[in-house]
Amino acid sequence: IIADDSKGHELSLFCVPKHYEEDLDSVIIPSGLIKDRTERLARDIVRDMGGHHIVALCVLKGGYKFFADLMDYIKTLNQNSDKSVPLTVDFIRLKSYSNDQSTNCVKVIGGDELSALTGKNVLIVEDIVETGKTMETLLKLLNECHPKMVKVVSLLVKRTPRSSGYRPDYIGFEVPDKFLVGYALDYNEYFRDLSHICILSDRAKEKYKV
Repeated sequence: IIADDSKGHELSLFCVPKHYEEDLDSVIIPSGLIKDRTERLARDIVRDMGGHHIVALCVLKGGYKFFADLMDYIKTLNQNSDKSVPLTVDFIRLKSYSNDQSTNCVKVIGGDELSALTGKNVLIVEDIVETGKTMETLLKLLNECHPKMVKVVSLLVKRTPRSSGYRPDYIGFEVPDKFLVGYALDYNEYFRDLSHICILSDRAKEKYKV
C-alpha cells in the first residue's frame, strides 16, 4: 500500500528517458520493486490455481508489460516447483479513457472472441483498476460466456472516491488517486517506454493532450 501523502522518489535517483524528464513529478514505484512484487503475485497464482489449465487473458495495451513479466515468472515456477499451471494466452482491448478522465462508456475490442472462453479457467491480467467499472463490464460480458472460473490480477488498484468498490483477486500495489504513467501505462499513448511507474505532472497533461 502506497500512502496518499507519498511524494515518491526524486527522478535524479533513477534512469529516466531525457525526453520525459520535464513531464514527471517523481518515481512512485521503481522498476525493481515492480518486478519483485510481480514474482510474488506469480507465486500466489501458482499456489492457488496450480493443476488447472488456465487461459491468461491480457488486457491491452496497458497490461502488456505486466502480463509478459508475470507469464515469465509463472513459466520459471512451472519449471522449478512441484506445482505447475498449464497456460495458454489470449488478448483483449478495452477503452474507457479520454485524455486523463475515465469515461462512463467502456469500449471492448475483440469481445466477440470471448465465446472461446466457455468452460475455461480464466485469469484476467490488468494494469490498473481505478473506478472498477471497466473490469465489471468485462466480467459481465465474460460471465455471459459461462467460463468455469474467473480470477483477476491487477498490478495497481487506485484509491479513489469514484471507485465502485470492486477489488481484484490479486493486487500488486494499492496507489493514491494520482495519474500514473510508465511500465506500459500511458497518457494518450506516451510514457509506455518508461521502466518505472511515475506521477505525471500537470504540465505534461496539457502538453500531450489530444
